[in-house]
Amino acid sequence: MVEDTLLPDMRGLPLGQAVPAHLPAAGQVIWRDKLSQLLESTGEGIFGIDTDGRCTFINRAGAEQLGWLPAEVLGHNMHELAHHSHAGGAHYPEHLCPIFNAFRKALPCRIDTELFWRKNGSAFAVEYSSYPIVEGGVVQGAVVTFVDISARRQAEDALRQAHAVLEQRVSERTQALSEALEQLRELTAYTHSVREEERTRIAREVHDELGSLLVALKMDVGWLDKRLGEQQQRSLDEAQSMRERMRSKCQNMGRLIEAAVDNVGRIITDLRPSILDHQGLWAALDWQAHEFVQSAELALDWQMDVASAAPLPEQAAIGIFRIFQEMLSNVGRHAQASRVAITIQATARDISIAVRDNGKGAEAAAFEAANAYGVMGMRERARHLGGTLDISSQIGHGALLHLRIPLSNQ
Repeated sequence: MVEDTLLPDMRGLPLGQAVPAHLPAAGQVIWRDKLSQLLESTGEGIFGIDTDGRCTFINRAGAEQLGWLPAEVLGHNMHELAHHSHAGGAHYPEHLCPIFNAFRKALPCRIDTELFWRKNGSAFAVEYSSYPIVEGGVVQGAVVTFVDISARRQAEDALRQAHAVLEQRVSERTQALSEALEQLRELTAYTHSVREEERTRIAREVHDELGSLLVALKMDVGWLDKRLGEQQQRSLDEAQSMRERMRSKCQNMGRLIEAAVDNVGRIITDLRPSILDHQGLWAALDWQAHEFVQSAELALDWQMDVASAAPLPEQAAIGIFRIFQEMLSNVGRHAQASRVAITIQATARDISIAVRDNGKGAEAAAFEAANAYGVMGMRERARHLGGTLDISSQIGHGALLHLRIPLSNQ
């Protein structure tokens, strides 16, 4: 092997120095010159050490990376010169050095987790390999190759940081998605609950109002049927008196039927106001606002400007009407207000509906709470229509709910 014969004979010679005349044949000199040229042409640092760790040769690239001249390194202990400390500055004992321990055991090693130190005291990340030089079965030293991997380390650190940032963002997005899904589940459950409550209310009204009216009508019809069957058995005076009673009973039945019709109309209006179908969104909003303030006994400041409004699809009109209903319902349930101001403006580009009350107000967090299902429902409807619902409120100063719906996508 070249290591076994050539390198030991060159111990102590800086590369490029003339070979002494006492060295063997000319063939060996040629090989040494070629080896010197090879070592000088590589960009990796290469140096040799004897069994005491002293430098026997070093190429120019290696010396430059360490900040020394080749002649300044020869004969010096390479561990003490370039491998003396850990990254934190703590002393690195020679007996723990992988380079020395490896060649003393006649074993190669490769390390990429340590530092070499320059002449000026700075350090750089290094990847080095140590190969023992064996001559006659006896270890004579080692050849060490090394390369500065600072740029690679920086790239790896940057990649790790980018990966950590990405993982953090993924974690945050996953958490946000999980929270959004949880809110969606809660909102869905709330919607089902409200629907069931509404069904229960309608069923109760049908049972209590219409049911009682229909039972009363059935009893009156049965009474009339019975009295009509007995009419032939009565005298003229009794028959006339009974006819008067039956006429009064029919009039009472007419009032019961009118009450039933009114109740049916009210239930139908609660489900879907007919004015929305027959007169459109703006008339429905006007009717809803005035119905609300009348039932809630609130003063109303009303402004509506829809002269230049664009026509709306049915589903968009229904969605806006339901949001408006919920805005008023929010005032009725929570505000404890005495006055409400409603401003509705519509153009060919957008719709703006603002509802402001003079009630007790609330902290902003109350409208963002996980159980603020009414607000979540309004915002979800607004988002479905491509719009937004902004809410501002202060304790003691009421609240403002502002719905904006662009019409370009409607």
